[in-house]
Amino acid sequence: MTPRIRSALATTLATTLGTPLVVLGIPLAQADTLTPVWSFANASLNYLDWSSGTERRTADNAAKSDFFYLELEGGVGFEWGEFYGFADLENPGNSRFDADSDGRDNRRTAAKLTSHFYLGDSPFSLYAHVYDFRDPGFNAREQDQVLGLGFRHTFANGLWVKPFLGAARVQSSGHTGMNGYMAGWVAGYDFQAFDQAFSVTNWHEQTFDRADAYLEQNFVGDKAGPVGTNGAVSLWWHPHERLTTGVQYRYANNKLGTPDAYQNAMIYTLKFNFL
Repeated sequence: MTPRIRSALATTLATTLGTPLVVLGIPLAQADTLTPVWSFANASLNYLDWSSGTERRTADNAAKSDFFYLELEGGVGFEWGEFYGFADLENPGNSRFDADSDGRDNRRTAAKLTSHFYLGDSPFSLYAHVYDFRDPGFNAREQDQVLGLGFRHTFANGLWVKPFLGAARVQSSGHTGMNGYMAGWVAGYDFQAFDQAFSVTNWHEQTFDRADAYLEQNFVGDKAGPVGTNGAVSLWWHPHERLTTGVQYRYANNKLGTPDAYQNAMIYTLKFNFL
C-alpha cells in the first residue's frame, strides 16, 4: 500500500470516527507528512549528438562519440523537502568495451540524486546531491558528492529557480577526497504557444577550487584548470499528458575527462510520462 493511499485511508477513518487515530501503524500526522505534494516520473529514449568541433578537440583526450541512452527520471515533493533523480544506461546494446570504437562507444552508466530539505518556512534549504558515473570498459568511475545550502523561488510570471552552493567531495578511480566547491541551479518556465504546452529548463553546475590531484588524475592528456562548467538548456513540447519530446543543448568545459576544451552536443529526447 502506497503512502498516498495509507494517508487517504487514515484521514477518512479519523474524520468518520471523530478521533485522531493511529491507522495501519502510522499516526495521522505522520501519514500527512508522507503524502507527496507533487510527483512525476518518466522513461525516455535519448540520442546525444556531439558537435564536430567537440569530436575534433577531444580526439586525443577523452574522445567523444555520439550515443543512444535510456533514462529513468523522477521527482517528488513533500511539505518538508523534495527529491529528484535519474539513472542512465548509455549505449545499451554494446559491450562493456566496444572494440570497434576503441572504447568510445562502451556501455556506461550515470545516475544522480538531488535533495532539498526545507529550513522551516523559509525559502532556504539544506542541499545535497550525489552524481555517479561508471565506464567499466576503462575501469573508470567517479562519484561527486555535494553538501551545502539551497534556495527556492518562483516569480510572478511562473519562472522558478533553485540555486545552490556547497562543498564538494569526489570518490573516483583517480582521486578520492575533498574537491573544492560547486555552485549551480535548476530553473524552468512553462508557456503556451500555438495552442500547445511547452517548457524551457536549464541546469547548470560550476565547480571551482578543485584539488590538484583530481585535476591531474581524472583528465586525459593534461592537467585540467581549477574551474569546470557543466549544464544543458532544454526546450520541451508536451503534446499529451503521457508524452514529452524535446531538444537539449548540452555544454561543458574542463569536465567529462577532457582538460581545457569546450564540449557541446544536441540531445534529442522522447519521454513517456507514467506518473
